[in-house]
Amino acid sequence: MRTVTAHTALVRGLLDPMLAELAQATPEHVGIGHPELAGRVIAIDLTAATPLPPFENSQMDGYAVRHRDLLEAAEAAEPADPAAARSASITLPIGRTVAAGDAPIPHAPGTASPVMTGAAMPVGADTVIPVERANPAHFTELSRAGDPEPSGTVTFASTPPRGEFVRARGSDLPAGATLLTAGTRLTPARIGLLAGAGVTEVPVRVRPRVLLVATGDEVADPGAIRAAGQIHDANTPLLAALLTGLGAEVRTRRTGDTAAELQHILTAAAESVDLIVTSGGISAGAYEVVRDALTEYGVEFAGLALQPGGPQGLGRWAVNGSAVPVLCFPGNPVSSALSAELFVAPALRGYAGRPEALPVEQRTLAHELHSPLHKHQVRRGHLDADGRVHVTAPGSHLLADLAAAELLAHVPVGVEHLPAGSPIEIWRLHD
Repeated sequence: MRTVTAHTALVRGLLDPMLAELAQATPEHVGIGHPELAGRVIAIDLTAATPLPPFENSQMDGYAVRHRDLLEAAEAAEPADPAAARSASITLPIGRTVAAGDAPIPHAPGTASPVMTGAAMPVGADTVIPVERANPAHFTELSRAGDPEPSGTVTFASTPPRGEFVRARGSDLPAGATLLTAGTRLTPARIGLLAGAGVTEVPVRVRPRVLLVATGDEVADPGAIRAAGQIHDANTPLLAALLTGLGAEVRTRRTGDTAAELQHILTAAAESVDLIVTSGGISAGAYEVVRDALTEYGVEFAGLALQPGGPQGLGRWAVNGSAVPVLCFPGNPVSSALSAELFVAPALRGYAGRPEALPVEQRTLAHELHSPLHKHQVRRGHLDADGRVHVTAPGSHLLADLAAAELLAHVPVGVEHLPAGSPIEIWRLHD
């Protein structure tokens, strides 16, 4: 019986070369405002064409001044005492106003120019005093370029440090600096960075194209009247949502227990997909359609020391010159979902610029549990108010338990019983 570790290595041997090739494929270009850009992955390094910010600007609504003018005015008021001069009040004439979006204007020496947050600093000014620190603590006269000359004055209680509340050109990033490196996942903040740098189209990695095929005569098509002995298809929506959430582009098909029909579906799709995932039809019983259809093409089926999810298959669909990786999961929905999490999700998360592994913790078991001695058991569960782990029954059909789970608890091979209070490894599930 194959171990989980050994099977994981075989799966990565199939997936990693395929994903490495996709990472080098011609990028897809997505508009900076496209709603589907978030979560995509940068395909190449991107650099800043201009500095960020692109010009010196004010951090506050206030008055732009020359620091030298403040010092000279203070020294004139307190010529004998430099310390007193720094705290002396200073009155300056009001200069021209600069609003956000205005072109930079020359600063008249000896004046205090009203300047708004984000506005270009008047050329020659080097310091901003917030309006709330002025007297009066509000703007009394605003005169932009083309308006009549201002005539009022404003008083400041003391001299601030030179450069205060001025955002220097390139203080965030200089021109030529790396914005994002290849393989970086695009979060809202990173999209904002690119937009602020003037990027309009983003080169992103192509998505892995996955064909997902659910099998079994016992599974009713969505919307169809369920005949006696049939169940609704949970696997297709479940696995499609899981794979899509991992960044894949998913195409779905369904087939009954006819090997020729499944072979036809795979052959028709082989040239347009990067990965094939099947559910059902791989156990040791009769009418195992996936096993019957794929064994003759070299896909290998094996039993794993795993519960649930023991039956597994992997290989390549090598027909008509194609060689598409194939992963075959059991038909029970919990087994299928956990198989996807254990064997596919880490590789796809890595390709999507995310940590491959779910968050791992050691917690205390709230109650005893039993596990097959020779199998790695994965139980679903939750944490109580004291942070202890509660797990549900191990059944592979228990969809309600899976839906309510906030963690996966792992019982390794060789452990048959864990008493309450035992440490146990858990993986925290994402919403």
